[in-house]
Amino acid sequence: MDIKILFHNSYTDKLEEEKVYGEKWLSFIYNNPLGKICQWALVKRALFSKWYGWRMNQNSSISKIIPFVQEYALDTKEFADNVSSFRNFNEFFFRKLTHSSRPIENSLDSVVYPADGRHLGFQNIDQATQVFVKGQKFNLKKLFDSEDLARQFSGGSLILSRLCPVDYHRFHLPTDGLLKSIELINGHLYSVNPIALRQTLSIFWRNKRYLTLIENEHLGKVAVFLVGATCVGSVHLTAHKNRFYVKGDEMGYFSFGGSSVITIFQPGTIELKDDLLKLSSQGYEYYAKMGETMGRFL
Repeated sequence: MDIKILFHNSYTDKLEEEKVYGEKWLSFIYNNPLGKICQWALVKRALFSKWYGWRMNQNSSISKIIPFVQEYALDTKEFADNVSSFRNFNEFFFRKLTHSSRPIENSLDSVVYPADGRHLGFQNIDQATQVFVKGQKFNLKKLFDSEDLARQFSGGSLILSRLCPVDYHRFHLPTDGLLKSIELINGHLYSVNPIALRQTLSIFWRNKRYLTLIENEHLGKVAVFLVGATCVGSVHLTAHKNRFYVKGDEMGYFSFGGSSVITIFQPGTIELKDDLLKLSSQGYEYYAKMGETMGRFL
């Protein structure tokens, strides 16, 4: 199977090939019959992620930091702390950045990307069937684990933000609002890499995830899912429910690995950016950073 992954880089305005972290391992797990047995037996289970998380918390993992920075050309000037201050690879992985490196678009009617990553956007999620393999579509009832909430968001707008290991791994509020609820929906820990998603979109509602609901006076309810994945079993929430936050405030962070944030708006409340919609309809993810505009109030 071809594992070449192309995405549109909004900063170069070009299609670029993604440099996949752990490409050989992922190809084995998802393309090799023996790898699929391994996936079923071990990788999707929490034990594997806990073990790998433990490894990344050891002092010996410090040796991985500088080679990682160099291989992926990370800009250390964005880091809030000096590279030498991290005690293990995990601390480096969920590092904080300087405020100036991720300015928040401050127009009153804008909503912003909740995380750095490669994004897909759909104005009406019920009509998004042509992008995914075999006409797969999001099953909102299973994603929300609630028929009532699925009905409230049916026909709404959805943004899928996929974080790679090289990305900034803290996630933020896409809009002002009261953080009304935080709910853990338990599940497995499959990879959310496109190599895996090409085979089945259902990973998103089979994986462990947190559902957070934000109440905004213009948008009504906004659902933000924080989806765990292989080696990212731990979603760390730093925000608290029943508190009001402003757009761009931190919600939390992921431990080592790649993961996803899914943001869903109720129908008739938001208009997503044209370039995001156009590229998504062509099957290309759109790379943009946290704090940049992804849409505006209707």
